[in-house]
Amino acid sequence: MIFPRKIPDPDAQKPDDWDDEADGAWEAPKIPNPEYKGEWKPKKIKNPNYKGKWIHPEIANPEYEADDEVYAFDNIGQVGFDLWQVKAGTIFDNIIVTDNIKDAETLLAETYTANKDAEKKMFDEQEAKKREQEEAERKKREEEEKKKKDEEESEEDEDDEDEEDDDDEPKKKQHDDL
Repeated sequence: MIFPRKIPDPDAQKPDDWDDEADGAWEAPKIPNPEYKGEWKPKKIKNPNYKGKWIHPEIANPEYEADDEVYAFDNIGQVGFDLWQVKAGTIFDNIIVTDNIKDAETLLAETYTANKDAEKKMFDEQEAKKREQEEAERKKREEEEKKKKDEEESEEDEDDEDEEDDDDEPKKKQHDDL
């Protein structure tokens, strides 16, 4: 059994001038638990066959051949990126892996610099079209909500008029009875 570190004092008594409404519920002060023996830990049992931390055996591979140029490629056909992005639509193109700055600048001039203005214009047009569609959808939703609200209000008005008519009828009958 696990015992708590401190227990309520069994000899403590509630003071005579204690007011539960003003002071809150009375709790006895805590004292050290004489049965508490410290934090529980599992017992360790000696293992006479223990030989230390296990190390996996290394088995020789007869097909292994050391190759100092395993990393050297004449032509790299792909480049991989592992990206996390918040906004979709990011495009990567015209990627170059080189150690020659002149080759990189030539590719930059032929691809990015030549196409950036046209690509920017196309992107802006698509964004404008998207905003127009969203605005049209928003207006349509607002009109539908307004129409629905107006219909509900008119139904409530009709219900109120019906209740008023119902109230008038019993009065007329009472007058007729007299």
